[in-house]
Amino acid sequence: MKKHHSLFFLNIRSQLRTFYYICIMNVINESGILAISTRLQRLADQIRKDGLLIYKANGIDFEPKWFPVIYTLHQKSILSVVEIAAEIGYSHPSTISLLKELEKKKLIRSKKDKSDERKRLLTLTEKGTELVTQMQPVWSVMTEALASFTTNLIKAIDEVEEKMEQQSFYQRAQSIKNK
Repeated sequence: MKKHHSLFFLNIRSQLRTFYYICIMNVINESGILAISTRLQRLADQIRKDGLLIYKANGIDFEPKWFPVIYTLHQKSILSVVEIAAEIGYSHPSTISLLKELEKKKLIRSKKDKSDERKRLLTLTEKGTELVTQMQPVWSVMTEALASFTTNLIKAIDEVEEKMEQQSFYQRAQSIKNK
């Protein structure tokens, strides 16, 4: 019963947060493209918090922030720290922090690379692999739920990421300013 109470209160908190965003954040919503970073962050936070609720509702002890590393190692089985950072698009220090947390939870393990002692190679542990197996049906549900919002969001994100690889937001702003 205690588990259901905590899920109930997490859901209530999530709904209150949504209500807050709708009522209070109208200035941000009305500012259009200027607040894109704020709105994307807000959206990411909401998806992350709801993701946590989904994992908990399915009896899975998993933090959404772990997803990029766990999923990447599930797909590519053994990678160095630098390779993981590149795959997930995080800075090296942020990646190290996340990896330490996952090692502490015994979801990943690291070992020295035999060909380069400075390099650490990371893999999922048996516990990490079992967790992925447990999460796969939940990921299917999450994918369907996210896809029901829109089909254009991922296309738009892909387009922006591709264009930012060619010329960053800063570079574009400087170019416009210097016209």
